[in-house]
Amino acid sequence: MPQMQHSSKLRDVRYELRGPILQAAKKMEAQGHRILRMNLGDPAPFGLEAPESIVVDMIHHLRGSQGYSDSKGIFSARTAISQYYQTKGLMQIGVEDIFIGNGVSELISMTLQAFLENDDEVLIPAPDYPLWTAAVTLTGGRAVHYLCDEANQWWPDMADVEAKITDRTKGIVIINPNNPTGAVYPRHILQRFADLARKHDLVLFSDEIYEKIRYEDAVHVHTASVATDVCTLTFSGLSKAYRMPGYRSGWVALSGPRAAMSEYREALELLASLRLCPNVPAQHAIQTSLGGYQTIDDLVAPGGRLRQQRDRAHELLTAIPGVSAVPAAGAMYLFARLDPQLYPIENDEQFVIDLLQEQKILISHGTAFNWPTTDHFRFVILPAVADIEEAVRRISAFLGAYRRSSAARAIRLSGTSRSSTTAV
Repeated sequence: MPQMQHSSKLRDVRYELRGPILQAAKKMEAQGHRILRMNLGDPAPFGLEAPESIVVDMIHHLRGSQGYSDSKGIFSARTAISQYYQTKGLMQIGVEDIFIGNGVSELISMTLQAFLENDDEVLIPAPDYPLWTAAVTLTGGRAVHYLCDEANQWWPDMADVEAKITDRTKGIVIINPNNPTGAVYPRHILQRFADLARKHDLVLFSDEIYEKIRYEDAVHVHTASVATDVCTLTFSGLSKAYRMPGYRSGWVALSGPRAAMSEYREALELLASLRLCPNVPAQHAIQTSLGGYQTIDDLVAPGGRLRQQRDRAHELLTAIPGVSAVPAAGAMYLFARLDPQLYPIENDEQFVIDLLQEQKILISHGTAFNWPTTDHFRFVILPAVADIEEAVRRISAFLGAYRRSSAARAIRLSGTSRSSTTAV
């Protein structure tokens, strides 16, 4: 019988956050090992549950959620989203500008499918949330990565962004607050993006799923607020700030010149209709979430759980020799750097696998986020402080052994080199 082959469209598609490393962790757990998971941004396993009022509201509407909804989403939910953005000054975003999806992930794929032709280029940050790169590739486009500058709070290198614009470039992806770096972009950076979009006739895709998760004095600015005359798509949802990723409830808001987007809107409505409708029960959580008490504020404030966990994780990680990390201004992660002089890592995926096997801890390697070098890893700050302390202890022990091994190897190589010179 002929072998069933996979589509060639998948040849260059990667999503290593759920790839071989996760499979290795699952295999170890099946063998009875307890793995400390510091790899995925899912609040639920760490006791960060959805607010009770939202769960109760969903239960209340379950009997009325058995049929299909409008393909764009129920009217009350889209109204709540529109009103939310209008309270932020985005008066141009109306009810018909909102498309609800089964999480932002579905909407990323839908909006790109409706937009890209084969070989069109989209600029995506490095490091990035890898679904963006995968979705662009799967739709036949080409992901081109612009660099974010670790020495400048992980803000985008705007000179690099502009240098990578070609006549094939159709859009720019902005992830703010950023996953995996935790950077929150100031207004002047977003204005530069808007200027480039105007100059080169580009569309802005602004992923703002972490917009409410910010620390200290970080201020979130909606890209659409500085790009009112630019075709802009704003993505957000309930997965992170409201701790309900499993409910799959996200949205995209379209803004900018309506005449320029009319055909695109029709294409997006077609794709929305083809998937019939988004998850109906979860849509009933949107109005309650956006209109109710914002419990995330307590978690990120001084003394709040997420704030404490971020601070402790940063303190302990940066106390390890050769490890540095820019303090996260938002989101749920630290993107830590390993000094290549102390840790000459050639394959960071293998590094993470070795750490998993030896210390029973799971983190994510930097190249999984399309970072070009093998000297970073992402550390999730969702677990309780005690688990963070244990996780860093294990990382520290592993890195200590790595340093000693590298030093011993360097001594051996140096001795071999001197012997060869003497022989000559």
